[in-house]
Amino acid sequence: MTLDQLQAGQAAVIRHINGQGQIRRRLMDMGLTKGAVIEMIKSAPMGDPIEYRLRAYHLSLRKSEASAVEIELNQPDTQP
Repeated sequence: MTLDQLQAGQAAVIRHINGQGQIRRRLMDMGLTKGAVIEMIKSAPMGDPIEYRLRAYHLSLRKSEASAVEIELNQPDTQP
């Protein structure tokens, strides 16, 4: 699954950043690194850009940028 597929309120763990060169470096410089938890907050009325919460700050990405980030959905705790 990729970051652009998250729904509002869903959280996920970043597993891999695809792409090469400047795009990959730029995403990593913004804090998108393997193991980081990211949450989708909302998208613009036309669907692009998308706002995320990452490392205690808000980040807006285009769908094309978000599609380069592979994620795994966070599973809710099942403890009673």
